[in-house]
Amino acid sequence: MNVLITGGAGFIGSHLAAHHLELNDSVYVVDDFSAGRMENINPFLSNPNFKFEKADLCHWQNINNAVAWADRIYHMAAIVGVKKVLLDPKAVISSNLGATEKLFNAISEVKPTVRTLLASTSEVYGFNSKECFSEDDDLVFRSTNPVRWCYAVTKLADEHIALAYHHQSSMNVVVSRIFNSIGPNQTNRYGWVVPTFIKQALANQPLTVYGDGTQTRSFCDVRDTALALEQITSSDIESGEIVNIGRDEEISILDLAKLIISRTNSKSSIKFVPYLEAYGIEFEDIAHRRPVLDKLYKYTGFEFKWNLINTIDNLIKLELDATNNPTR
Repeated sequence: MNVLITGGAGFIGSHLAAHHLELNDSVYVVDDFSAGRMENINPFLSNPNFKFEKADLCHWQNINNAVAWADRIYHMAAIVGVKKVLLDPKAVISSNLGATEKLFNAISEVKPTVRTLLASTSEVYGFNSKECFSEDDDLVFRSTNPVRWCYAVTKLADEHIALAYHHQSSMNVVVSRIFNSIGPNQTNRYGWVVPTFIKQALANQPLTVYGDGTQTRSFCDVRDTALALEQITSSDIESGEIVNIGRDEEISILDLAKLIISRTNSKSSIKFVPYLEAYGIEFEDIAHRRPVLDKLYKYTGFEFKWNLINTIDNLIKLELDATNNPTR
């Protein structure tokens, strides 16, 4: 099978590429490194089934040829990360919307029947007061602090683009709302909490918990995320459906910090940082982010291979190996 992955040098996209290469598929990655990294795809460059092209998807000259070649398309490209979003919201809006429109227009003209997955986000659920979110729940956004919501709004608009092309052009598209993924190759440069905590704990530095730490998240190992994305795209789920991807177990950020201190045998303390100090603007966080996974289980019978402790222990080992062997 020929697999095209936009944003395939990113955190999730590169794991998705690795998964398909393990299945002996041919993988074509396009990425402009606005969020991805060359280090994520370096292990694939010697594989004859792997092709990479550096390009901005909004201006990609080879897009029609790539779409015609593909048997499956994953649209993973997006500017992500709270700090990145707050720093440059104009780039987030123009890139996230422009790339999706460009890609879906090409697909509709060249190969509308190709199975396409649009990667969306749990952020689109916004401030819905429910403790866990299903795909038909209302999406609730505050009227205040529009910059904070520009990423979620662009991803919701991406969903509408995908569903509009499905409706009007009979495109074969599935939308995945991805909840918090963690795992190898995730960096702390945009404030991702788990790699940040692990680095701080191993250095015996205070773990910086934003707010009071009572906010909860559901963390899924990225290797399970990639597997779930492949399985839902391969399933008989109908075109135009939306499906949650993630793990349905919650932990508070404070308890996460304590867990990482324990697993690293760290002497670190915990430092509570106000959102204004962390982000430079007033920031209202979402209290809970837990997915209802009925659709994922229904269409794939999905079984997780990783739990939170296994993943954290694996990441601690990888961080220690990288520290002890910096040239590797």
